[in-house]
Amino acid sequence: MPGRTGIRGMWLCVTAFLMVVFAALPLSAQSNSGSIGGTVSDASHAVIPGANVTIQNVVSGYKRTVVSDSSGSYQLPNLPFNTYVVIATAAGFSPTRLETNVHSAVPQTLPITLSVASSSTTVTVDAPVDLVENDATMHTDIDRSTIDRMPIESSTSGLSAIVTQASPGVAADSNGLMHGLGDHAENSFSIDGQPITDQQSKVFSNQVPAAAIQSLEVIDGAPPAEYGDKTSLVVKVTTRSGQGVTKPTGSVNADYGSFGSSNVGFDLSYGGRKWGEFIAASGQNTGRFLDAPEFAVMHDKGNEENFFDRFDWQFNSKDTLHMNLQYTRSWFQTPNTFANIGVLDQDGNNVGNTDQRSKIGTIDFSPTWTHIINNDAVANFGVYVRRDSYDYYPSNDPLADWIPDQQQETVGQSRSLLNTGVHADVSYARGIHNAKIGGMYAQTFLDENDRIGVVDPTLNAPCLDADGNPVNHVADTTCPGLTQNPNYNSALAPYDLTRKGTTYLWQGHTDVKQLALYAQDQITWKGWLVNFGMRGDFYNGMTIQRQAEPRAGVSYTFKKTGTVLRASYARTQETPFNENLVLSSTGCADPVIYGIFESISGCSSRGVTPFNPGFRNEFHAGFQQAIGRHLVVNGEYIWKYTHNAYDFSVLGTTPITFPIEWHNSKIPGYALSATLMDLHGVSVRFNASSVSARFFNPQIGGVGAVPASTVSSSGYLPFRIDHDERFNETTNVQYNMPFRKSMWYSMNWKYDSGLVAGAAPCYNSNSDANTDCLGFSQDANGNPLLQNGQPLINLSGLSYDQQFQAGLVCNGVKATPTAGFDSCVASELKSNLLQIPAVGTEDADRNPTRIAPRNLFDMSFGDDDVVHFGEQEHYKLAARVTAINITDKYALYNFLSTFSGTHYVTPRTVTGSLSLRF
Repeated sequence: MPGRTGIRGMWLCVTAFLMVVFAALPLSAQSNSGSIGGTVSDASHAVIPGANVTIQNVVSGYKRTVVSDSSGSYQLPNLPFNTYVVIATAAGFSPTRLETNVHSAVPQTLPITLSVASSSTTVTVDAPVDLVENDATMHTDIDRSTIDRMPIESSTSGLSAIVTQASPGVAADSNGLMHGLGDHAENSFSIDGQPITDQQSKVFSNQVPAAAIQSLEVIDGAPPAEYGDKTSLVVKVTTRSGQGVTKPTGSVNADYGSFGSSNVGFDLSYGGRKWGEFIAASGQNTGRFLDAPEFAVMHDKGNEENFFDRFDWQFNSKDTLHMNLQYTRSWFQTPNTFANIGVLDQDGNNVGNTDQRSKIGTIDFSPTWTHIINNDAVANFGVYVRRDSYDYYPSNDPLADWIPDQQQETVGQSRSLLNTGVHADVSYARGIHNAKIGGMYAQTFLDENDRIGVVDPTLNAPCLDADGNPVNHVADTTCPGLTQNPNYNSALAPYDLTRKGTTYLWQGHTDVKQLALYAQDQITWKGWLVNFGMRGDFYNGMTIQRQAEPRAGVSYTFKKTGTVLRASYARTQETPFNENLVLSSTGCADPVIYGIFESISGCSSRGVTPFNPGFRNEFHAGFQQAIGRHLVVNGEYIWKYTHNAYDFSVLGTTPITFPIEWHNSKIPGYALSATLMDLHGVSVRFNASSVSARFFNPQIGGVGAVPASTVSSSGYLPFRIDHDERFNETTNVQYNMPFRKSMWYSMNWKYDSGLVAGAAPCYNSNSDANTDCLGFSQDANGNPLLQNGQPLINLSGLSYDQQFQAGLVCNGVKATPTAGFDSCVASELKSNLLQIPAVGTEDADRNPTRIAPRNLFDMSFGDDDVVHFGEQEHYKLAARVTAINITDKYALYNFLSTFSGTHYVTPRTVTGSLSLRF
């Protein structure tokens, strides 16, 4: 626990910071957007009402048009940070084209002067440099115009799906999980300035709906000083606003597709010059909610209801209120395997199918206030409250949760994560400087309640028969006529449901307090851009850590060639995951939890294994190159070294996961993207990456498994974590039909070389090698397994269904859910779902077993104006059809992953949609 001096020092820092902030008058929350306003006039300074002012970024696809009012004034609020071209047109005047940068919350004044037309004028993007952005940090910009037409696999995790598909450096995993640049879910989301660093896949939390997103900026490079906590990937989200939308605008949609999936929803934008309201609501019901451990869909129903509201109000010329409100509820079944169908108890009685379910409720409220100090400075202040409640329900008959050698416990859970915080900043932009100073204080309240009972009669049998096998039913520890079990654990006996026990209730609670202070400045001089920043993080959770984190970056633009070269560095604090943090930190100190985990995968003899926040040094170097007027290429090399690196482990076959901590990790790699802007109706986004996620033993925090090979004569050996992938790429192609501008086609191509597999069969009997194959390659005495002199792989540790899930084929015979192999000659063992290394070549670091490579194709085809009606054709009926995995590719995301188990990719799904737009 922290000492009084440490706590007093932390609160003195908080108090001093807030005194500085409030001295600047009313403030508001850190923002992801800026604004531009001004007056349109002619050469004589006479105002021009009714002029069209269009702002656009051809790379991200952002485009918006407003009309100047009777005083010639125009306003463009809620602009995502980026470089823009502004084009103004009016009847009788020549078009005017201006370029501007929006990289600060400080409002910009951009007066526009139009000249009387003397001849027809065309305005285009007329220089390659317009396509590149002078920035020391690599990032990807994605606008709603691209998102709207992109085939998205899952509407319940649409935000993650968009990031995975449209930005480089992201490895796709099951259930909307994404691994950014070799790390396990070390991702931060900034929703209109509200920081969200807890996990956002659909088995952990509910995301902001895709319908509410205006634009994304995904930061792959070294994070600026304003971002901390989890920074492998920073996703800045700007939501849609109704401000300035003077006519009600929106859509009502209905979808229906494969697996009985249905969805209804609407969105509405409406407002005035000084206020705006945006609302999005939807409800979905489907027969396949989660990615399942079988390609066939069994026990996988789910539903989600989502509501999002954004309200903007400009009180006067200096003060603005912005408020986000979200409520989302999801309910879903845990998908079954074939082994979960018709479960038999220890007496051979059929107790029915496994019926485990989950419910997640998310409430988020984040009001923010903005105050313009002067023409060069803006102050922000905001608060936020976000609560995720997660409930996991076991089968009504707990014995139906028993799967021999896979699930030995029945588990129920009720946990909540309440994240509250306040954050403030002051932005200053003048001349060559674009500076920001700010801070954040957050407190996260964690409550964990678990009910656990033993349902495997062999797990803690007090007695053994003459052959050493556990004896069912017998609860008498004296074992008359039998042998006492030397591994019997009396602490588990009251909670053995096969011997008339009851479930055990474990409860945990902690508060995690975090304070961050930062200052940064971006200096632009000629072709140079230099970033300097310093961040201080104070973490007070299960442990305490304070860390100073310098950040720096530099870039240079060669205007003639449209080239940007850049390099950056960041020191960051990596904080533990909050999900089941208390259980993983202190569970081994509880004799019952210790007994259960000791029987599964081991538990630390120290009892309490608290997590110390890690620290990371990361280096980036990259380039951006414009090629002609339509193509821009972006590349980055990454090298990250982390002390105290995090991952997750899983409890049996349940979706209950918990953090674990390794000694360190080294992650080098690269990210590459290319964007082809609209060329004869065709636009293309290509993203690729390769990372080496090398983690090093020993495990130093949390409960869970340790890789089989950990120590050699030279010390602890490294291994590839199960989110390491040699290469992946995503390509999105969109085409506007030349014969009908409202008709379009969009296609995704996704290639994955394969994540590292879990406990997959392989052969390497060398005890001195860094291998995970010894359990498959040696007998109980440590001797190599051979059959007629040929290497033999022991498959008895995998159930028949697991062999089927792995796609194993032995001597031409395929494993099925009910028939498999006890062993197979190594040269005769094949798989179309796994890459099994050749005999004697498997190495946990250099050549691990991986998921087989896969190519997946998705497509959408639609018409945004099938029919129109109403005054000025205000109402339009749109239609589209979307197909995911159109080739019905049979492939795995992962196999027996220590994080999530086994999951297949989505089978082919086809969805039809109708939308009324107005």
